[in-house]
Amino acid sequence: MLRRKPTRLELKLDDIEEFDSVKKELESRKKQREDVDVVGVASTADVGGPSSASGDAKLRSQIINERIGYDPEPKSNNLHSLFGNLQF
Repeated sequence: MLRRKPTRLELKLDDIEEFDSVKKELESRKKQREDVDVVGVASTADVGGPSSASGDAKLRSQIINERIGYDPEPKSNNLHSLFGNLQF
């Protein structure tokens, strides 16, 4: 394998401005999400009362499970569930 000399990368003013604009945009999106989460939690707590805290945790875990494709309900291990409706 041939080794070549390192090349110098020039950082231009346009690159810095683009980086700053993208960074600000990401921070504003993150702030909007946090604001929505805070408002959403406050409104459900006002409506549901103290029992809604456990409901929020359950709802959140369901959302996460759906997002990652995890189904926590175990499947039964009988012949019908394994092979379906096979007719001979």
